[in-house]
Order: sequence, then structure tokens, then C-alpha cells
Amino acid sequence: MANLQPVRPLRPGDGVSCVAASSSLSSDGRLSQGIQLLEGWGLTVHPQALSERYWGYLAGNDQERRADLEPASDTALLACARGGWGAARLLENKIAWQPGWLLGFSDVTALLWARLAAGFAGGVHGPLLTTLAAEPKWSQERLRKLLFGESIPDLHGRGIGGPKASGPLIVANLTVATHLLGTTHIPSLRNAILVFEDVGEAPYRIDRMLTQWRLCGALDEIAGLGFGNFEGCDDEPSDGEDHHASMRRFSLNQVLDERTADLSIPRVFDLPVGHRCGNAALPLGATAQLDGEAGRLSLSSLN
Repeated sequence: MANLQPVRPLRPGDGVSCVAASSSLSSDGRLSQGIQLLEGWGLTVHPQALSERYWGYLAGNDQERRADLEPASDTALLACARGGWGAARLLENKIAWQPGWLLGFSDVTALLWARLAAGFAGGVHGPLLTTLAAEPKWSQERLRKLLFGESIPDLHGRGIGGPKASGPLIVANLTVATHLLGTTHIPSLRNAILVFEDVGEAPYRIDRMLTQWRLCGALDEIAGLGFGNFEGCDDEPSDGEDHHASMRRFSLNQVLDERTADLSIPRVFDLPVGHRCGNAALPLGATAQLDGEAGRLSLSSLN
């Protein structure tokens, strides 16, 4: 990733194009609230009618959704509206990526990773337009600072141990990234600081996905591993469950720990990243440091 060209920080007046690459949107006002926040930063959001566009469970057919990723030349930021499913379908045909910023998370992992693998910096794993207004002020301000070229604070989680490590930062939804394995849309993981998050996956499915990463050797060359929020991913014991029944389950943290303990790299759990309010924006490809003792993720440069 040394060849990535830095992206120009945003300036007031820069254009923003809204992207609906995944599931269809509702008309509950969250999209317009996110747009209003960007406009409050002095950005110019191009007119759109994404909530009126659908094709089955998707926000339009593949051609319509792909066209969102190839907007007018005055666009400095592609801001994704929501996740769900559908972004990976767009990778079946070549996307004419342009320099600039791409913002989103969850299903947008497919686009963030494909774009980075194609050699483009500027991907930000962070709030969607439909989640941005509900983010706490510190998260909104962190995103604004990142996009406008200002320094952002370190993130803190729960350190599990391991030496300090430095490398390019790569962030992903675990489920989406797992389904990219074996494709050309995986960025180089060599010496990377890899951060995963997910939502609604039972511990055994997390186990299955991490086992796939182990079996194909995808974790062999990473320098550090962080885990963000895994919202709704833990099995809750049922009322009246006896001791023997509880012994026949693994908690989420047990799975995350056991499947990664032998990697001999720094690991940090519970970073404020993912499907929970307080989704800290992180720039893909930036040089990051992970401290497995202090539980800290910091950035030294933005690409």
C-alpha cells in the first residue's frame, strides 16, 4: 500500500454524492438527517431520490446502483446511505474508481476493500448517511476532522496482550470480508493492522468464519488484530439453564480469543467500531499502531 496517493482533505463547498449500493431505503427521515449534517459542515450534497428507488430488496438494479459509484466530476465524497446486502454484486463488473473519499461500513466493506485493492486511498470505515445523525457528537466530530484533514484521537479498547505493531489499517465487517476471500477484491494483508466488526452472528458462525480465515492462510501475515463491536453476536443463556447446558456453549469472547490466541500478534478487543452507536471513523490504508498491552489503536499518517 506504499503506492497509495494521499487524498486531498475536503473543503467547504466540495461536492458529495449519495450512494445506495446495497439494500433499499425507507423514507423515515434518517437519510435526510445525515445529509443535513454534511451540509452543516459546508459540503454541497447533490440532489438524490434514493429512497424512491428499489428493485426487490435492493436499492435499484445493479446498473443503477453501480452508477452511484461513478458520479459527476465535482464529487469529492461518495457517502453511502445504508448497508444490508448488494454491494458485492457490483464488483462483478469493473468499477471506474476515481480519486476522493468513500464513506460507509457493514455491507460497504465490499466497496471499501475492492477500491483499496485497486490502489485507491480515501476509504473511510465509518457511519452511513442513515446512521450519522444518531451518532454521538464525538463520533460525528471525529468523522468531520478525518475528512477535513485534521488529526483524530486514538481509540481505546481492551488489550489482550502481544507486542506493539505498526502497519496499514484495514477495517471490515467480518461476514462481508469472509465472502471476499478468494477474489481479487482483497487488499494486501501483509503486515496489516486488521480490525473486524459484525452484527447478528451467533458465536458458532463467528467461529466458522475465523476458521475459514485460518484455513486459507489469510491471517498468517497480519501484524495486529482488533475487534470492534459484535452487536447481537453473543448467545444469551436461557432462563433456568442448568450448568451442564451452559458448558455446551462458547461465548463470543471465548471464540474470538481461542481462534486468534496463537497468532503471536497484538490483539485488542472492544474497540468502538461497528454496529453500535459510537462507530468511530477509521481511514483504510493509513499507517496505524496497535498496542496489545495498552489496548490502543493510533494513527501516524493518513493516506
